[in-house]
Amino acid sequence: MPDSVLNPELIALARRVVENRRIGRTFALAESCTGGLVSAAITEIPGCSEVFEASFVTYSNEIKQELLKVSQDVLETFGAVSIATAWGMAQGALKLTHAHVAVAITGIAGPAGGTEQKPVGTVVFARAERGGSPDNIAADLKSFEDEGRSAIRLQAALCALELLLPDSEGP
Repeated sequence: MPDSVLNPELIALARRVVENRRIGRTFALAESCTGGLVSAAITEIPGCSEVFEASFVTYSNEIKQELLKVSQDVLETFGAVSIATAWGMAQGALKLTHAHVAVAITGIAGPAGGTEQKPVGTVVFARAERGGSPDNIAADLKSFEDEGRSAIRLQAALCALELLLPDSEGP
């Protein structure tokens, strides 16, 4: 029987994130399309409680607004899958925790929900740092090949974990 039900590559990257606990940086997550997959990978690693503060799975726009305080104007103007929304999610996760860093993920895992402008496989990431300038937005939009919902969610989770690595190791 395997040590984890999760993908081995995901667990290996989560291990690298948790092993960086010696730098003393804590983090929080705000997940949408990954539905807690990043959090599940992190919590597979012993010692994660030293660095992992909280995770918010905010799948609906209403909960993004109510819990993470993403502006309704942002959601209506740019959509749930946008840099503005991901940034708002990351900022909201920081405000609700004591974490040094928050990473947010929002996207379209499919098979439905894509548009010509935002096809299935479009995922947006944001990383916010406590005390960082609100004008210094660390965010990225990625387009993953539509190889199915699970594959898109896995690729998104891997990218989110990379954003939690120290800058020298990240993308």
